[in-house]
Amino acid sequence: MRLIKTFATTAVAAGFALSAGLAAAETVIHIGNSGEPDSLDPHHLSGTWENRTVGDMFLGLTTEAADGSVIPGAAESWEISGDGSVYTFKIRDGHNWSDGQPVTADDLVFSLRRILAPETAAKYASLLYPIKNAEEVNTAKIGGEMLGVRAIDDRTLEITLKAPTPYFLTQLTHYTAWAVPKHKVEELGDDWVKPGQLVSNGAYTVEEWVPNTHVKLVKNPGFYDAANVKIDTIYYYPTEERNAALKRFRAGELDINTDFASDQIEWLRENMPDQHRIAPYLGIYYYPINTAKPPFDDKRVRQALSMAIDREAITDKVLRTGEVPAYSFVPPLTSRYAISEVAWKDTPYKDRVAQAKALLAEAGYGADNPLELTLRYNTSENHKKIAIAVASMWKQLGVKADLFNSEVKVHYNDLQEGDFQVARAGWIADYDDAQNFLYLLQTSSGPMNYGRYSEPKFDGLMDKASVTVDLEARAEIMRQAEEVAMEDQPVIPIYYYVSKNLVSNKVQGWVDNGKDIHRTRWLSVE
Repeated sequence: MRLIKTFATTAVAAGFALSAGLAAAETVIHIGNSGEPDSLDPHHLSGTWENRTVGDMFLGLTTEAADGSVIPGAAESWEISGDGSVYTFKIRDGHNWSDGQPVTADDLVFSLRRILAPETAAKYASLLYPIKNAEEVNTAKIGGEMLGVRAIDDRTLEITLKAPTPYFLTQLTHYTAWAVPKHKVEELGDDWVKPGQLVSNGAYTVEEWVPNTHVKLVKNPGFYDAANVKIDTIYYYPTEERNAALKRFRAGELDINTDFASDQIEWLRENMPDQHRIAPYLGIYYYPINTAKPPFDDKRVRQALSMAIDREAITDKVLRTGEVPAYSFVPPLTSRYAISEVAWKDTPYKDRVAQAKALLAEAGYGADNPLELTLRYNTSENHKKIAIAVASMWKQLGVKADLFNSEVKVHYNDLQEGDFQVARAGWIADYDDAQNFLYLLQTSSGPMNYGRYSEPKFDGLMDKASVTVDLEARAEIMRQAEEVAMEDQPVIPIYYYVSKNLVSNKVQGWVDNGKDIHRTRWLSVE
């Protein structure tokens, strides 16, 4: 069912002809997304698949250009104090919600207080802790009125940080900092986010959401840059089955799909060389381990499981699409940072397996008492293949791994609840800074710290880095923190991502970038 252009098959009456002409003028794009959104509320998101959909509807003070770089969004300009701790934003004149109400500085104050309010239970709230008093507000130690954010007037917003934060403008592009409509949230409560009631300040607004089928977005005529938005309607489809998505793409039912199965790479190279896109990606594919559950609270068990994984075999034989074996949690592409890798990286694989067996024996596991575990992954051909390969590698240690898969929304909800032993996860940088990866291992990160890792030395170093102004000194402190984590192995790094997309030749304006952010406002369809 392809709706790029809609034409009447016959037009025997003038009215039919007019309707056909109007319909033909509408430009529609069909995008295969990697999962079903949990919500359309920016304060209740946690996945890249949700970011794609909701990111076409909302934006914050800053936003992304076609190449992923930071550009003005709701704010048309800003000033930064000499010490780097106070940002003063000028809200864009003529920037409106999709119901015509103006976006004001008070909307941004409301939004930041709302996501940090304990009762909102936002999974990602800790991302905003650089703002003065944000952590104290989020942990109910003080009220939201104490947050370091204030509206000087309708068009002027001031944000005070607890310490200079070099990535703050980039961080404001993230959905935790997007504006939500104060007038609608106060009027409708949680129902504000339903299609027909939701208003947004981005290039699009939602018209329809049929769960597990599609989300339909339509152009927001009140968007400040609406004159340059070329696509009228977007259909987002959940496409967790990559092979099925490729068939739909080949049939012309999808114009974009946000991933493809690695075993299709040779066929794609031969048959669609200019419609599959592979590019460097600032992200890590990893296995968190639930350190709160025995025997995974034993560092020796975690180290053994990590040492036995042959990362090169996974990237070179299972995936074969350019992924890089990972021995650190922070990817090497990260700016202003030297990664800290596991000490045994260069140990020959055979020797690593022997050492892993010895570690498990010390922990009380062997032929007479095999370690048994469940390895969880979300539905995807690639995730399944990697899990099968890893289970086979662990079998060398006498480990019995049962595999369990679920759809992406259920999978990540279970991880955030701590309902797992070992699981597949992926993290894509929200901003180009090592802190965006390492904070996932801080005790204060709550449900985003899937494995409930809690190490005072690691936390202390990250706290120290958060108030260190000198960028080189800050990077070294974070490197030391990563060194602690890589010794403890609460997560098993497996590979550094590349982005993989299917993009029809009909789609124009697509720019590969390290964040793999491609807002539809920059695209067109021929």
